[in-house]
Order: sequence, then C-alpha cells, then structure tokens
Amino acid sequence: MSRRPADAPSLFSDALQPEQPTGKSAPGSPSKSSWINAHCDGGARGNPGPAGYGALITDDHGTVLAELSEFLGIRTNNYAEYSGLLACLQYALDHHHPRLRVVSDSELMVKQIQGKYKVNSPDLKTLWQEARNRIAKLEAFEISHALRHKNKDADRLANEAMDRGMKRTQGTETRPLPTGQLATKARPYPQKSEAPPDPFAKPDTMLRGFTKDGVVHILGGTTLPDGVFVKIIRE
Repeated sequence: MSRRPADAPSLFSDALQPEQPTGKSAPGSPSKSSWINAHCDGGARGNPGPAGYGALITDDHGTVLAELSEFLGIRTNNYAEYSGLLACLQYALDHHHPRLRVVSDSELMVKQIQGKYKVNSPDLKTLWQEARNRIAKLEAFEISHALRHKNKDADRLANEAMDRGMKRTQGTETRPLPTGQLATKARPYPQKSEAPPDPFAKPDTMLRGFTKDGVVHILGGTTLPDGVFVKIIRE
C-alpha cells in the first residue's frame, strides 16, 4: 500500500499500517524501491488433506524472480492460502524488496487481511497475526482478489507441491527458471505444538482418504483396528 494523504481512506486498520522505511539496504545489495508482484495460491485435497501452496513472484516489468512451492502436510485450504501469503511476504523481506503487491483467489484471506472480515479460527488467527507482523516491516503493501482462472501459475505450483507430498518426494526443490534463477522453497509459518490426534476413529465416524497402488490411505493421521468392516464411497 503506497503512502497516502492524511485524509485518504486506508486499506487496513491503524494496527496494520506499515512502519516507516528506514532507508537502509542489506550490505552489498542495491537499493530496491520498485514494486514486486506475487500471485499466490494454496489448497488441500480433502480439507483437511494433503496441502500445499504455490506463488509466482515477478518484478514490475513481468520478469520472473522466483517460484515458491511447498508441501504442508495435512492441512486445510485456508491454512494453505495463508502459508502462500506468508511465503511471499518473507521473500520480499529476505530479498530487500520494500514494496509488494499480492494477488490471491482466496476471497476470505484477502478480506481478512484488508480488515473487512473477522478472523474467528484460532489456527488462522496465528497466521493472520504473523502476516500483519511481516506487512508492518514493508514500506508499501497491497493485496487484491482475483478469480482462479487469473491465478493459473500459482495454482499450478500449489498442485505440484501437493503432488510431490502425496508421492512422498524428498529433498529440496530446485526448479530452473527462464531467467536462470532457482525456485525457492520456503517455510512460511511459525511452528506450534499440537495435541496428537486420536489414533482410532470413533464408530460411525466418516473418514476421508485417497487410493494409491490399490491401497486406501486414510487422511488425518487416523487409523482403524484390524477386523473393522468399512464402506467406501468414491467422491
């Protein structure tokens, strides 16, 4: 969000106003005052289910700077969407880009960041607060909503992350870009302790899963004791 006159309406509440820039650059790096642009997306297959985010970051001339993509484990769609935003914010901070525009197809996340929707989920509140903290370190920040068909590259990267995770691919991702740079793999969100899930599902509980090589894999860390009969319905 660019600096505005005193009487102009603000995109955010006062708590979300970015701090004034210090005018300092990282040692050995040139001053960067132009905008960079990020398209980000996140998804989960099952909600919750295998989740991932993706983001394409370009400069203001359309040159690709980085592709961000990461598998997140078993998460919700909204968790993945926020993880994509946080990855974009961290990229801007790490590479000393003080001005960031973000486009996302998550209307919920965009309007929560804009202060138009409340954040009721305790899990999302942690990520929302972290996003506020990172936004405050930028000189200028804007975020807008776009329909999915206008966010194809980020959607592709998010699906690639989910594909990798479901195939249990290991190792750091290094994807060559046309500019000769490498894709960035980021850990965008703070870790917090979580209570271990109940290992056995309760009777009559609907479970979700996916098939691989003819075997049904149950999502959410839930298991069934031997000898239990189940009914499988294809979604």
